[in-house]
Amino acid sequence: MAKALEDVTVLDFSHLLQGPFATQLLGDMGANIIKIERPGQGDLFRTMTFKNRWVGGSESPNFLAWNRNKRSLAIDLKAPEAKKALYKIAEKADVVLHNFRPGVMERLGYGYSDFKKINPKVIYCSGSGYGDSGPYVTRPGQDMLLQGLTGLAAATGYKSMPPVPVGAGFADQIGALNIVYGILSALYWRERSGEGQEIKVDLMSGLLQHQNQEMVWVMNFNENFERPNSSIGHPGMHAPFGVYPTSDGFVTIAMSPYEKLVGVLGKPELLAYDDPDTLFDKRDEVWEKVAAETRKWTKKDLLEALLAVDIWCGEVKQHLEVVDDPQVKHRGLVTSYNHARVGEVKVIGPAVQMSATPPKIERPAPIVGEHSEEILREFGIPEADIATLRDSGFVEQGMV
Repeated sequence: MAKALEDVTVLDFSHLLQGPFATQLLGDMGANIIKIERPGQGDLFRTMTFKNRWVGGSESPNFLAWNRNKRSLAIDLKAPEAKKALYKIAEKADVVLHNFRPGVMERLGYGYSDFKKINPKVIYCSGSGYGDSGPYVTRPGQDMLLQGLTGLAAATGYKSMPPVPVGAGFADQIGALNIVYGILSALYWRERSGEGQEIKVDLMSGLLQHQNQEMVWVMNFNENFERPNSSIGHPGMHAPFGVYPTSDGFVTIAMSPYEKLVGVLGKPELLAYDDPDTLFDKRDEVWEKVAAETRKWTKKDLLEALLAVDIWCGEVKQHLEVVDDPQVKHRGLVTSYNHARVGEVKVIGPAVQMSATPPKIERPAPIVGEHSEEILREFGIPEADIATLRDSGFVEQGMV
């Protein structure tokens, strides 16, 4: 089958999560992703993991998660010979992407103006934490820091406890989606106009944008949300919206007629709270009384009873349980690829379905510099120059 982006070449200088997830999404759609890495260590994510556990004893699951469908060129950005080779590749690149702090790429000679001279139609995208100017511009743009600065952490968790960050790299992943959104829009514009352009994406803007309904309420009523002191699922929602215990786990109950829930639980006295203002003002009290009843049920029995009367509900699962979820299995959402060093790596597959140009996993996450010489040859770098770059240490050819 054809690939939607098979004629798009991306020169990818990004590292960690925001940029690499964006280029992985583009790579899944067939784009030619050339991942630029430092000789030796490579992407910083190669050195990071959770609980000091490494896939196959050597590979970072963090890196493996965000870097399939790419080739790695390990090259010294500061070496004049290397810069010459990268400029040669840039002549044919459609997109250049990085997520270094503002000013770093310009100082190295890899800014938008540098690449535009080489390739006037280039689309140049930078991802940052806070934008390229302002009082926070030199601060580290790390995910949890942004969750704190944009109000997300303060809106999550219990009133009696400290703010709680989301249990995933939410800001980075939203940033990645905004990068892809910008790049695809720019590619479409270039198809119509023949013009390239510069794109700037930052984590702060993205995370605020994705809290827009909360921010609109807060700004227009000039009032902060107050977190509940129970497992109500949103600081602006009334009971029973939230997470409830059962005898063998937890379930979620979303927007549903309160009287139906009371009917299932068989506690008509709880109807005394059945008023919108009361369900909000006394939401913690309501949660406690409802939770006292849900604890008497198993997850299976409670969910069956709630679903039978069309109450919006679901089971709370841990990650390993998700792998065996029947809907996840039916959709084939868990897949794998074969890595050169560690063999089979289980991963989550592409999330977008397309009839004519479906996304595919065709390459595992690369070894540092695994494709260095292959890429240089592909873009017409003479063999003598490749040998000089390799022998001088400015380019690393990775070995499996």
